[in-house]
Amino acid sequence: MKIFQVDAFTDEPFKGNPAGVCLLETKQTDSWMQNMAMEMNLSETAFLLKTQTRFDLRWFTPKTEVPLCGHATLASAHILWEEKILDKEELAAFNTKSGELVCKKADDWIEMLFPLKQVRATGVSESLLKALKISKNVAKFNLYDSNGEFLYLIEVPTDEIVRKLNPDFIKLKEEAKAVIITAKSSSKEFDFISRFFAPSLGIDEDPVTGSAHCYLAPYWAEKLNKNELIGYQASKRGGIVKCELRGKKVIIKGKAVTIFKAELINY
Repeated sequence: MKIFQVDAFTDEPFKGNPAGVCLLETKQTDSWMQNMAMEMNLSETAFLLKTQTRFDLRWFTPKTEVPLCGHATLASAHILWEEKILDKEELAAFNTKSGELVCKKADDWIEMLFPLKQVRATGVSESLLKALKISKNVAKFNLYDSNGEFLYLIEVPTDEIVRKLNPDFIKLKEEAKAVIITAKSSSKEFDFISRFFAPSLGIDEDPVTGSAHCYLAPYWAEKLNKNELIGYQASKRGGIVKCELRGKKVIIKGKAVTIFKAELINY
């Protein structure tokens, strides 16, 4: 059984978001996959099992399973092509808990077709803002997704605020499942920047979060009146995410580079 570590949303080693990709030979238990994710100790480890026509795909943080993960999906598709399990002209199709996900190779970029996620306005939680160390008069909006999963998206006036944010993760863990902080970019290179915090999932800050752009893309598309956008996730590692709205889907584009591969010998 082979396992890989891939840096996603970058073409430079040690940038972007590292993900584990485990190519399963047979079906494994949930507890085994959770233990393997703990062993890898990355924000997400993806587990792929070949079916007749596609691949079953699941994602685990070191603490729990998640229903959708962009960077580990990108990493998984990258491995399938790099290891010649799929030809470069073939689509990488996955069965997941968020439905069917499809990736295709477009030159050096990988395109992922993800569900578009809408957010709606809600009241500002002072305890949440306190945990984020954002004053109430700084946050423009406090939003959460339509599924009521306590995933918040907060816009602030400048990208400098986003870059310098230093949350209290102990308090934040009690306030929200995950939080996206975003602002319009002051650089012409990008349309918006963001950061993603999810201490309740065992991830204080995720370096680059593809799934967050399912919310960010339609949010900024409406505000900026454009359907093709470039986002920069301003974590310490940093990463570039291209987005395109297509009906009720979001095309998320990124690059990836393999750091290492190994064989499991004791499982």
